[in-house]
Amino acid sequence: MMRRALQNTGWLMGARGINAVLSIVYLALATRALGLDGFGQFVIAFTFAQLVVGFTSFQTWQAVIRWGQDDEGRKQATGFALALDSVTIIVGAAAAALILLLAGDWLPIAPDLRMPTFLFTLASLISIRSTPTGLLRLHDKYARAAAADATTSIMRAIGAGIVVAVSPSITAFLLVWGIAELATAAMYWRMAARTEAIHWRSYSLARLPALQQGAWRFVVGTSLTGMLTIASRQLLVLLTGAIGGAALAGIYRVAAQLGEGLLKLAQAVLRAVYPELVRNPEGARALTGRITRIAIITGVLVVALGMLAGDWIIIAIAGDAYLAAYWPMILLAAAASLELAGASLEALLVASGRAITNFVLRAVPTVAGLLTLPWLIDWLGATGAALAVLVASTVSVAGFAIATREKPAKA
Repeated sequence: MMRRALQNTGWLMGARGINAVLSIVYLALATRALGLDGFGQFVIAFTFAQLVVGFTSFQTWQAVIRWGQDDEGRKQATGFALALDSVTIIVGAAAAALILLLAGDWLPIAPDLRMPTFLFTLASLISIRSTPTGLLRLHDKYARAAAADATTSIMRAIGAGIVVAVSPSITAFLLVWGIAELATAAMYWRMAARTEAIHWRSYSLARLPALQQGAWRFVVGTSLTGMLTIASRQLLVLLTGAIGGAALAGIYRVAAQLGEGLLKLAQAVLRAVYPELVRNPEGARALTGRITRIAIITGVLVVALGMLAGDWIIIAIAGDAYLAAYWPMILLAAAASLELAGASLEALLVASGRAITNFVLRAVPTVAGLLTLPWLIDWLGATGAALAVLVASTVSVAGFAIATREKPAKA
């Protein structure tokens, strides 16, 4: 089990590594082409779309793995996941349209960027790929998932190069990012269909919950947690822009792009380990402990590298104008290191059916951090926003460790 989990994690980390390298390319192109304020406006528009997706989407890949261990269960789980994805697209599109149409000056998106932002949001919603991701992971096709996942960064890097050479603008970058999302989703569905026929005829919101007691409780719990993990960070960027201006949002985004690379590795660990914990609950605790120890060492090394070479990295990629991202980058790298160490603990908690507990452990520190954000930004700027993330991650991971601690046997 350990070998397969590490192999699967390796495929995911390989894809993340490719994405990390290419993300540096398109980050450098976008920051230099748009300038500090223009890049900040682009970040706010991009973040709005990610926020809508984060708040309205379901973690359907976990449902596919949990109830898809046999042929009949897989049909029902896939149909249920497809129906949930449809709800996300409809609700998300309606919410985005209403917010962009009715929002006043409090939404830090310029009026001439609201239509491009809506179209990018719509592309992001249509590109939801949680269900095919679950099917690929269920069959241990992590190499195919890695190939599909790399499509995003490849398309962004190529598209960003073309935009810079032809006519750099915020709308052009949004167009490229939207095409990249659609291409990635198409690749995921193609890979999933090659692995197994997609069970469209089992499309239903009611069939699986009627067969599996607690299905809605599990889906709601995992989805709320996913919403917090994704949307809270996107909301933090949006609030940073609303409170401190587009330039500050751009600085924070650069810091996040460089400092939160480990967070993507943490998500890769969770996604690779979760199927193994579902299949073999008896060996779950031993696997979790070994992966956590590896994660701690990795996190410490990356934070140390950031502290030694952070200034040079920022100047080389984004330029002198973004040097204020140094301390936010270090704090976000530390937060991501904690998340990496806690990823297998979180997977263990969810695999044991305690999705609601997991959500609470995420929700309380996240909400507290967002509530203190105006004061922290006024005091420390982008560093204050990063500090809120670090404190929230520390509290959440400590909660995972306590919640998954093995109870001593009674004498």
